Amino acid sequence: MIIKMKQNACFGGSKRQIFQFAGIFMPFRVCFAPFVGNHFYNCMTQLYICSSKSKSELKMRKLVTIFTSLLLMASSIKAQQITGTVKDEKGKGLEKATVSLLKAKDSSVVKLVATGDNGVYSFNTIQTGRYLVNISYVGYAQTYSEAFDFTGSTVTMPAITISKPSGDLAGVVVTSKKPIIEVRADKMILNVEGTINAVGNDALELLRKSPGVMVDKDDNLSLAGKNGVQVYIDGKPSPLAGADLANFLKSTQSSQIEAIEIITNPSAKYEAAGNAGIINIKLKKNKTFGTNGSANLSYVQGTYPKYNGGINLNHRNKSVNV
Repeated sequence: MIIKMKQNACFGGSKRQIFQFAGIFMPFRVCFAPFVGNHFYNCMTQLYICSSKSKSELKMRKLVTIFTSLLLMASSIKAQQITGTVKDEKGKGLEKATVSLLKAKDSSVVKLVATGDNGVYSFNTIQTGRYLVNISYVGYAQTYSEAFDFTGSTVTMPAITISKPSGDLAGVVVTSKKPIIEVRADKMILNVEGTINAVGNDALELLRKSPGVMVDKDDNLSLAGKNGVQVYIDGKPSPLAGADLANFLKSTQSSQIEAIEIITNPSAKYEAAGNAGIINIKLKKNKTFGTNGSANLSYVQGTYPKYNGGINLNHRNKSVNV
């Protein structure tokens, strides 16, 4: 950028002031050129020079404040990141492996992600603390990283290599076990039933741990950085939103949930609602056959006695559930 030094320019200042102005904005041109382009920078510079002295000084202060805030925000978001790579025995990146970020203190799950192309994974917006990483993949032995401290700056983990279990077999037992995270062409599935997440959590806490899902301080949901997530229960849209939805999710225990489907690009069978995708919470089905029921009776003595009662009966077979 070339600034013409003319004493009678509408800037009305000296050559020294012009150079001071250019010196202030030069770092921002380097930092923000990829985002806003040189044209925007030149336009803002010319706007400053071609204004009155008092207005130009005020605009300069405002622009410096705005650009400084953007720079700090961008640096903060980028800094709160933990990245790494998962490889197999041959040194090839392992795709779709489940990576769990655990607290080093008690091994509780903080966040779950699945590895992408070339086995790369990343955790974003993580609070400072001491953590370790767990890798699991069907047919491979679970592997843990060394514990490490996360202080807010970018942490690049050493590549973690997982291998198939070895040893002599005394017998063969065929078992079937679902992975914690399933990656499919149209959605990602977080299996809850039969995993460590099936006890001691509510639905909102499970969503907080789910890959790609963010929960802010007001319990609002976002998916892949976008607001307007549509929540479904067993394939049907929930009429709840805002605080009502958050309260419902908090009251739903993880022991009631079978799986959570995260759909970033919904197909035509879903209603065109929301612009960030769909979260479908699949509840466990009651598979108990037969007749069962419950009865309740209460009595309260105050100025006048009060009482109430109720009865609930249920019958279920292969074709009827009443």
